[in-house]
Amino acid sequence: MQLGMIGLGRMGGNIVRRLMHAGHSCVVYDKSADAVRGLANEGAAPSRDLADFVHQLDKPRVVWVMLPAGAITHATIVELGDLLEPGDTLIDGGNSFFQDDVRHAEMLNGKRIRYLDVGTSGGVWGLERGYCLMIGGEKIAVERLDPVFRALAAGAGGISTTPHRAGRDPRPGQGYLHAGPNGAGHFVKMIHNGIEYGLMQAYAEGFDILKHAGDAALPAEHRLALNLADIAETWRRGSVITSWLLDLTAAALAEEADLASYSGHVADSGEGRWTLMAAIEEAVPADVLSAALYARFRSRQDHTFAEKILSAMRKGFGGHQEPGRA
Repeated sequence: MQLGMIGLGRMGGNIVRRLMHAGHSCVVYDKSADAVRGLANEGAAPSRDLADFVHQLDKPRVVWVMLPAGAITHATIVELGDLLEPGDTLIDGGNSFFQDDVRHAEMLNGKRIRYLDVGTSGGVWGLERGYCLMIGGEKIAVERLDPVFRALAAGAGGISTTPHRAGRDPRPGQGYLHAGPNGAGHFVKMIHNGIEYGLMQAYAEGFDILKHAGDAALPAEHRLALNLADIAETWRRGSVITSWLLDLTAAALAEEADLASYSGHVADSGEGRWTLMAAIEEAVPADVLSAALYARFRSRQDHTFAEKILSAMRKGFGGHQEPGRA
């Protein structure tokens, strides 16, 4: 299939590469001419502006927008709504707020343009590992674009089949899901990221306790000089807390035991806040996720080793850099 990608940053560019590796063709656009030129050198069709971008796409067109959530995404979708035609499909694959998806879908459906919100997890490793995709929108549009989603998804890999799933939709077993109507894809991704905050905070606090087990303030007989890199490496094998986040933590500690190059300033990109808003609206207690978000707020005032662990994990899976860190 042919797909147009707008936004060639850390994830958008690699989505294009993964699709081209699978035999799909891509037209690309970004405000950065260098980003467009780089992917053109790899086989994508470049475009100079949105009008040229849309003109190069075969009908019915498929456009994927991979931009930061908020005003820039909304403005781009509005502009595309005037350029696309009935029967075309527009995908927002960024971390947009799910209620914005409902509004965008209503606007585009009035023009008979189909809209999908696709929560996309995989970070900078998606090209190699594949992506986890959570899709919201009309079933007919999801089914038509199944070859695209199947090419991007991580696949079963070495993960065993979950018992009792016989007869169920096979797509979740390949790493992608039609979650429901518009908004459902980004809602599921929002909760995914809220959980991510909690998991990362648990690792961070645990390693902070391990680090301080040798503090001079403790009684001499209670002090333990522990090798955090070796502990992380051991836990990766056979432990009940194995995960990709632990893999990234082990790699960071092996490279730099004290994480001295990290300040511990940990940003939040919005999904954690939106998750808590949903929890409040639903009257669902979310003690761990709340504490994890507040810990990120605190990290911008007072840095601990736990926050350095968080920064190292964020850099590992998403390429996120601390402010002022090259």
